[in-house]
Parts: sequence; structure tokens; C-alpha cells
Amino acid sequence: MTETVHLEVADGVGVIRLDRPPMNALDVALQDRLRELADEAARRDDVRAVVLWGGEKVFAAGADIKEMQVMDHAAMVARARDLQDAFTAVARIPKPVVAAVTGYALGGGCELALCADYRIAADNAKLGQPEILLGVIPGAGGTQRLPRLIGPSKAKDLIFTGRMVKADEALALGLVDRVVPAAEVYEQAHAWAARLAQGPAIALRAAKEAVDAGLEADLDTGLAIERTWFAALFATEDREIGMRSFVADGPGKAKFN
Repeated sequence: MTETVHLEVADGVGVIRLDRPPMNALDVALQDRLRELADEAARRDDVRAVVLWGGEKVFAAGADIKEMQVMDHAAMVARARDLQDAFTAVARIPKPVVAAVTGYALGGGCELALCADYRIAADNAKLGQPEILLGVIPGAGGTQRLPRLIGPSKAKDLIFTGRMVKADEALALGLVDRVVPAAEVYEQAHAWAARLAQGPAIALRAAKEAVDAGLEADLDTGLAIERTWFAALFATEDREIGMRSFVADGPGKAKFN
């Protein structure tokens, strides 16, 4: 069977590449392979940051509707958890993750981009959650991650209408974090990941977990999560290297292992 997702690693950056032309439709096989590679990227010590990439023309145009059309209620009850788990595996990679969004990121494609920590979009990108136009709702996290990112009323507008937004509106909404010329999307996303791949891996993992877990809790619980990680990092080599370098050479010059 031809692999529809690949993981390529070089210089600390793992690139998870969707490869199911022409539109990277997210069928069951792709979802399952995505979960496997997200788990692999999470485990591998040589992966210190991750780029999600669908290629130069399209990020992912959504689910495989032909495959989904023949599924009845019982089949989707059996499948829905696996669908969500595949995307959650990406969201829980304990390393910085950036989505390089080109062309369409619709439905499941938009939901996959939402699993990244940072999103860089091409100036010709179009994003949205059009599931309502099929008589369903987002099922891979869209009703949960999108309102947490851009707020409930803006998320409801996109989910209720199913409309697509262009890159400039996506930026204004906070759905993406940077818009660049299409030819530069991958280069800039990789540069973002490569810079963080040189950073303190344990501290970055702590920062990601503190932010993500804190968003799901009340403020006091979030502060307790932060406090626990902050103190724990004083037992790490990251902290020793960073503070020693600061005292000796000033800020921003530490070389982490």
C-alpha cells in the first residue's frame, strides 16, 4: 500500500508530509498513518520540532467524502474516536509544531492545522469548516479547538455557515499566525521549527504542556501546573546550561544539547 503520510527528519526537524494527491483527502488509512507518525515524532529524540506540510498546492481539502458517504451511524460510532485520536496525537506531540498551510485547509484539513502550535499560511490559502453544508458538524476537534483559538462567536460563524475564509481574514480572526507569499510558506515554517529545534527541549515541552493543560483548567489549577513545571526544570541540564551561559555571556547565547 502506498504511504499517504511520511515523516522525514533532518537537523532536529521532523516534517510530517501529507501525500495523497490531488487534494490530500483524509481517508481512514491516512488518519491511522498520521497517528502512527505523530506518536513516532513524539518518541524520537532526534525530532525536536515538527512541521505539518501538505505540499506546495494544498494542505488538506478535508475528509474523503466518498468513503464517508457509505458509513452509517454504527460505522461512524465505531470510527469517530479513532478519527479524533489521530488528530489529538498531533496536538499532543510534546514539541513545537508548526503548520505550513498552502491552498485549501478545509474541514479535517483545518482541524489538522488547529492541532499545531503555530500556523503559517500562504497568501492564497483558504480555510474553513464546511461540514454543515454536508448536514453534519466537524468531528475531528473543530467544535472544540476552533472556539478555544478564536473565540466562540467567531467559531460559530464559521461552523454555522460553512464559509471559507481567505488568508487575510484568517489572520484577522487569529486562525493563522502569519501570512506569507505561497512560495515561502514551507521555508518559513521550517525556519521556525529549526530555530526552536536548537532550544532547550525539556523546557519547551514544559512550556507547551503548561499552556495547553492550563487552558483546560481554572486559573488556580493552571498556576499550579506552571509552578510544578517551573520548579521541576531546576533539576535539568537545560536550566544549568541556560543560566550558566547567561551569567557568563549574557542573554540568548546558550547552546543547548
